Amino acid sequence: MKYTSLPSITIAGIMIVMTLISSNLQWGKENWKGVLESDAKGYYAYLPAVFIYQDLNFNFFDKIEKEKYYNERLFFEYRAHVNDTTVDKFYCGTAITQLPFFLMAHTLSGVTSYDQDGYSKFYMIFICLAALFYLFTGLFFLNKLLILYQVSPAARSLTLLTTVFATNVFYYTVVEAGMSHIYSFGCVTMFLYFVKSYFQKKQNHQIFISAILFGIIILLRPVNGLIILTLPFLAGSIKSLQDGMLHLFSKPKILVFSSILTLLILSIQPVLYKIAVGSFFVYSYEYEKFNFTDPHFIDILFSYKKGLFLYTPVLLLSLTGGIYLFKRSRFEFYSLFLFLIILTYVLSSWWNWWYGGSFSSRVFMEFIPLFALLLGITLSSLTKGILKSAYITMIFICVVMCQIQTYQYRYYQIHWENMTKEKYWEVFLRIDKLA
Repeated sequence: MKYTSLPSITIAGIMIVMTLISSNLQWGKENWKGVLESDAKGYYAYLPAVFIYQDLNFNFFDKIEKEKYYNERLFFEYRAHVNDTTVDKFYCGTAITQLPFFLMAHTLSGVTSYDQDGYSKFYMIFICLAALFYLFTGLFFLNKLLILYQVSPAARSLTLLTTVFATNVFYYTVVEAGMSHIYSFGCVTMFLYFVKSYFQKKQNHQIFISAILFGIIILLRPVNGLIILTLPFLAGSIKSLQDGMLHLFSKPKILVFSSILTLLILSIQPVLYKIAVGSFFVYSYEYEKFNFTDPHFIDILFSYKKGLFLYTPVLLLSLTGGIYLFKRSRFEFYSLFLFLIILTYVLSSWWNWWYGGSFSSRVFMEFIPLFALLLGITLSSLTKGILKSAYITMIFICVVMCQIQTYQYRYYQIHWENMTKEKYWEVFLRIDKLA
């Protein structure tokens, strides 16, 4: 078939470009010392805590952060106080996904002149490599997911390019590689693919893999567990959903074993808490919580402060895929958009609905594969002509906007938290200010 290899070539090209950018920004000089910032320090800290210091109260943090690698601009306290001691505020899922890369860095540091302290240069470089790996994983399985939805090769290639360069996937891969989002992006995309494949083929291994991924996805960010609500959409129809559930429950051994797999993975966090503070269940976020009676639904999507569609407009453009999805299957349309509404409601109900410092609304990044799917469906459905040319032109504009705004964000022209209408338009696409 014509162009069948184009998506694979596109993924290879993306990875070469992203690796070069990551190495240029983060690996050289003293830049590696800024790989772990803010929340990323807490996500990663489990690895040195377990494998180097055997200290799940993270007392080593004072020596490492405050004495050895101190940077006043990057200082961040990730520990919470529980039962008269300290515990990591964040969950261990990101550390689990980074584990193979941590072990490679630890080994390499041992045979070179770098300290095996968990924070020297090789550890930071391998965090960058981990982010690149999960980007590749996400793109690889996004391509396979698009195939299941019969998206053409050319449309898949453009969708893959857009997913990286027109969204904050780019930023959270090459700039803030230690944050959880690119790891969630990879795991969520795999989950979507294997669940969709299960509803089509009903193979046992797809159940097991999905169960493992679901456990990891929750450990990455518990709210990511909402991805389970995509099952009706992935099934494609009521009949397919019923058949899939009946097939699953007709094999109790498979159901029990897959449930055990998920629970075993989820049990890692309570065990860590038990070792650290003597209790299996800890709410480490202290005063932070959801306020479901006061969601900021419009703000999280459109505000100048952190609006998803304002800073990553290609995601709004991708919603046109709903038109073609509606024509093909009303069940798929309603189940997907109901999920997106529920997702937005929950995410916008967090007390800090803008989620602190971030480029665009970072908590949607793990669900970008769904927007990418809609974009791919649109591109594959549009026939050649003015409409398709206009749509591709709009995508190109979104790519340019995202890249300019990402650069502006890196250099604080777009403030990490306190953007206003006046400030936004003052710097809007002001290329002249980038110099």
